[in-house]
Amino acid sequence: MSMEFMKKLPTPAEIREEFPMPEECVKVKHDRDRQITDIMTGKDKRFLLIIGPCSADNEDAVCDYVNRLRRVQEKIKEKILIVPRIYTNKPRTTGEGYKGIVHQPDPEGKPDFYKGIMAMRKMHIRAIKESGLTAADEMLYPDNWGYVEDILSYVAIGARSVEDQQHRIVVSGFDVASGMKNPTSGDLSVMLNSIVAAQDPHTFTYRGYEVKTSGNPLAHAILRGSVNKHGNPIPNYHYEDLELLFQKYYERNLKNPACIVDTNHSNSGKKYNEQIRIAKEVIHSRNHNKDIRSLVKGLMIESYIEPGNQKISDHMTYGQSITDPCLGWNASEKLMYELAELV
Repeated sequence: MSMEFMKKLPTPAEIREEFPMPEECVKVKHDRDRQITDIMTGKDKRFLLIIGPCSADNEDAVCDYVNRLRRVQEKIKEKILIVPRIYTNKPRTTGEGYKGIVHQPDPEGKPDFYKGIMAMRKMHIRAIKESGLTAADEMLYPDNWGYVEDILSYVAIGARSVEDQQHRIVVSGFDVASGMKNPTSGDLSVMLNSIVAAQDPHTFTYRGYEVKTSGNPLAHAILRGSVNKHGNPIPNYHYEDLELLFQKYYERNLKNPACIVDTNHSNSGKKYNEQIRIAKEVIHSRNHNKDIRSLVKGLMIESYIEPGNQKISDHMTYGQSITDPCLGWNASEKLMYELAELV
């Protein structure tokens, strides 16, 4: 048999009952969701900054990092709303390598999804308790939404998932801002089709049920660059790219035209220090053009305590990425203060 059913996992309701969200955290999330909604719809003119590690592999280091963000947030709260990246599922281009804490609560250990789901909830809830900041995560597996719907304030759909029918229509049932990345081909029509699908209501099967959704008006674009037929990165954060996306949005007459620019991945060619320059260029474009300003609601930045990345080993550096390379804390902190001045 090519597929072995190893064990039945608890339902999302059972997991939430076993590890509930504390009441004080529920109130924090409600308020944060409202603030993010107001930014995405233009009611709140602040800028959104989704920032944090490529993958959240270590609870202590991630919570340390998020607490550092909290201290910065207090100083720039009039200009910028910070949403920590706590990414617990890691898409892999070839299927090889570390797939995130939900797969492997111990990066050096074997997969264990029950322990992984509990480790993910524990880390997210601890971060909220300690910092007052609710986080963003990537929805790699749509069936897992129930495990995190009470703790996340932002969801991203990745470049390799955005063309998938299930991802698109499941997002139509989310009640938080949900970013749809452009595919690795860079085709804007594919991304916009996914936004249309996510904003519309649907009836479909989900986790053994027939379900009906009302549509997610907060579904929006994330520009992350693309690759050409030779596998070389092509950025799409430049002034002309943002102008073009603004035009495409209005041709489609979509709800709440909005875009987040991912400063890493193919936009930086994974040269993590380039994120600083890219972030500032995007802000310059916003300040130069009122249409781009109304469209671009924020940035996504990969950042951790230590710069760069490392291989998984028995002597890993605390707070350094084990997947894609990230900006270190010192450079990140300086950049956040600079962006607050520029926006």
